[in-house]
Amino acid sequence: MAPSAFSSDPVSQLEAQSALVLDAATTDVTANPHVEVTKPIFSSVTTEVPSSPSSETLAVQAPTTQIQADGFLDDAPAPAVVKKEAEAEASVVTPSPAPTTTTTKPVPQNKFLPLNAIIPAVTEPNSGAKKLRKMIFESNELIICPGVYDGLSARTAIEVGFNAMYMTGAGTTASRLGQPDLAIAQLHEMRENAEMIANLDPFGPPLIADMDTGYGGPIMAARTVEQYIRSGVAGAHLEDQVLMKRCGHLGGKRVVAADEYIARIRAAHAARVRLQSDFVLIARTDALQSLGYDECISRLKMARDEGADVGLLEGFTSKEQAAQAVQDLAPWPLLLNSVENGKSPLITVDEARKMGFRIMIFSFASIAPAYIAIRDTLTRLRDHGVVGTPPDITPVKLFEVCGLKHSMAVDMNAGGASFASEL
Repeated sequence: MAPSAFSSDPVSQLEAQSALVLDAATTDVTANPHVEVTKPIFSSVTTEVPSSPSSETLAVQAPTTQIQADGFLDDAPAPAVVKKEAEAEASVVTPSPAPTTTTTKPVPQNKFLPLNAIIPAVTEPNSGAKKLRKMIFESNELIICPGVYDGLSARTAIEVGFNAMYMTGAGTTASRLGQPDLAIAQLHEMRENAEMIANLDPFGPPLIADMDTGYGGPIMAARTVEQYIRSGVAGAHLEDQVLMKRCGHLGGKRVVAADEYIARIRAAHAARVRLQSDFVLIARTDALQSLGYDECISRLKMARDEGADVGLLEGFTSKEQAAQAVQDLAPWPLLLNSVENGKSPLITVDEARKMGFRIMIFSFASIAPAYIAIRDTLTRLRDHGVVGTPPDITPVKLFEVCGLKHSMAVDMNAGGASFASEL
């Protein structure tokens, strides 16, 4: 049996064991991911390589390397200079009267491109957030967003050619849960639906989504923004209703105090900054019904000062009031929510454009007509035994709207034979 590594003396054994425990406890501590880390900047370093007795001193300067927050390097790190190569280079340097000569040595290039050289060379679709931000701040056109609630309605909006879309909370609740818009759908259902819609086409229109009250206090508001950003959502509106909220075009709405609302906005903005995202934060107030117009303008100005990109005053009672809000908050961009047969008067696209609104969403643009079409079709089936689908609406047509040709191209380009015959 091998002799023990410790002394037979109990005191000596205890001291040795304590030393091992102390050594094991000295480990690297991982930085708190919630703490903003300052980007390190490495200054240039000059390395002097000793030359042969007959040559002058050669100084080789390493390039400055800056590490970005995304983990990529601004400049590829230079490979280490081999001493033998430096001496060979120095041997051909013509001696000068000066005691030393500083020469920058060319950096040997690796045969593989560094990641930071590959990434800019690859043509990628802009993120939805970047697209939406450019549309708002680099254009003066009114952005029209039809309300979509599932994959088919979103695919149809893309087929028709809209430049942006809006995922309606009411439509999501009705289609996914079969429930009214009464704070029943929470972050899980909303984020999952938004992620699916936002990623149907990476080159498609950006998606604005409903994020209700943020589904809690500041912590949940920040978490919602983070999850929406990771899901590819371009922007979302955050409102000041109580957690047990309801559709903005129902009566009996209640709102939280202004400071509680601004805490939500502040947390949402901080989350967006922390993720270094172009995500468009839209501040929405539903205070008009209970607290009046002046309070709405005050809340939106506070939200603007805390970093919100766009404002939304829900439930205008007149066209004059809508136009006045644009003037009172100019040049800050405002969004108009158009809900036909809701609490507000009907404002057309042309009227909204003349008033100066920058974004216009139509929350019930697809869910209401879908209900009418489904109800009429099912009534026809019940009464006449047929669905009555128009002859040009074939299964192939519907699948083409949903990306059939793209899927076929993927298979054929990969050498597959699944679509060799006609469908």
